[in-house]
Amino acid sequence: MSANPIKSLAGQTVVYGMGTILPRLLNYFMVPLYTRVFEREVYGQVTELYAYVAFLMVLLTYGMETAFFRYAQKNDARKVFNAAMSIITITSAVFLLLVLLFYVPVSDWMQYEGNSEYVLFIGLIVTLDVLTAIPFAMLRKLNKARRFSVIKMLNVSVNIGLNLLFIIVMPEKSAAMAEQLFGNGPDLLVWVFISNIAASFLSLSMLAPLFRTFNFSLDLTLLRPMLHYALPVLVVGIAGMVNEVIDKIILKYLLPESGEAMAQLGVYGANYKLGVLMTLFVQMFRYASEPFFFAEAEKRNAPQLFARVMNYFVLSCLVIFLMVVFYLDLFKHFIGENYHDGLGIVPIILMANLFYGVFYNLSIWYKLTDRTKDGAYISIAGAAVTITLNVLLIPVLGYHGAAWAHFGCYLLMMTASYVWGQRVYPIPYQTGRLVFYILFAAILFYVSTLFGEQTLWIRYTANTVMFLIFAAVGYYLETKKQAVQAKQ
Repeated sequence: MSANPIKSLAGQTVVYGMGTILPRLLNYFMVPLYTRVFEREVYGQVTELYAYVAFLMVLLTYGMETAFFRYAQKNDARKVFNAAMSIITITSAVFLLLVLLFYVPVSDWMQYEGNSEYVLFIGLIVTLDVLTAIPFAMLRKLNKARRFSVIKMLNVSVNIGLNLLFIIVMPEKSAAMAEQLFGNGPDLLVWVFISNIAASFLSLSMLAPLFRTFNFSLDLTLLRPMLHYALPVLVVGIAGMVNEVIDKIILKYLLPESGEAMAQLGVYGANYKLGVLMTLFVQMFRYASEPFFFAEAEKRNAPQLFARVMNYFVLSCLVIFLMVVFYLDLFKHFIGENYHDGLGIVPIILMANLFYGVFYNLSIWYKLTDRTKDGAYISIAGAAVTITLNVLLIPVLGYHGAAWAHFGCYLLMMTASYVWGQRVYPIPYQTGRLVFYILFAAILFYVSTLFGEQTLWIRYTANTVMFLIFAAVGYYLETKKQAVQAKQ
């Protein structure tokens, strides 16, 4: 680490951002295409099927990424890589075999009777992406951030390029090819999945140099403690995915107007993308911070350092929150006009994702103390709250109920993790200041809604002034704190 670990973390966050947030932002730019080409019902299928992808990715990596980082600190990184990659390969092969054998009955159960190939494609995407998880973790361990970013960027570039080719450049030929290959059922949507498969295969191919020294090894003396460490992380991950995607999976079963269910899911999924910028930042931060926290944990001033990181993290998230809600009239054009009736969920989703980011930041207490089971208990409680709130609220509020379920779940998890963590691994977080930042941003957002009836330029002027005030207050408080600490 450099002399200034905060700057080092910020630099790594930016570099990993090139490989995480930028590609996802590029994928985000596919939303205007999808929401203008596809009907709301079809985009609802995209939303649902990729929710399954996210859930299965967590299930099939079963916490081995985090276990890899933990045990690569204590053991030879190459031996840990061999062990983790070997067991991941076995479980991925079993999963793919099950998909090949049972994708038709599974598609019938999911109400995709005429499009069973969609389930097969999802299985292939998940398998390829799972096989890249440990190699990408190895690149992070080796501080190969640029190579990591290049591969991620090429993946997204190929995915987007093929989407544009099949859906925009040659839609008639694409539809005809889909009919020849799969019958009358599929339409242009099939090429969304085929493009993803091609991009995922490219990523796996570009990671091939890491496999030159790979030796298949089921070293049980290493794997047993790794799995013991990873399985609670898996529980946390599954619970996290329940919190993140279960609404998109069960929404069609809970809406009273079953005929409109997939259309409503499409509206919800499209507007959820407007709120996902916060999640993208959290993901970018996660890639850089996980090795950072482990590396800094043994140092004397680690608790104070982690508290400073939290301040900067929350401020960054709130800047994103205010940027999106203040200029939602601009951001809304990223989705088709037919989806704008769902814009009301965007502030809710943004704040819910901020709470999730704080929870992830707080989670270092159980990772650094090897108390991953405690983190699992919190995540399980959050998943229970998510399911309960979705079941109660969606039939009454529709997809707005799903948004509020996110909010309630992550607020609970954040609070529980803070209270529990302070007892186990005390960190001097400036809780009062953090609450002030969040309330200040919420008040500014409320004030901005009072200008709703004004002209566009009046609203933008008022919102810009409030945005600058928030940024100035945050900058002043944090730089003033550093100056005081420097004098001490």
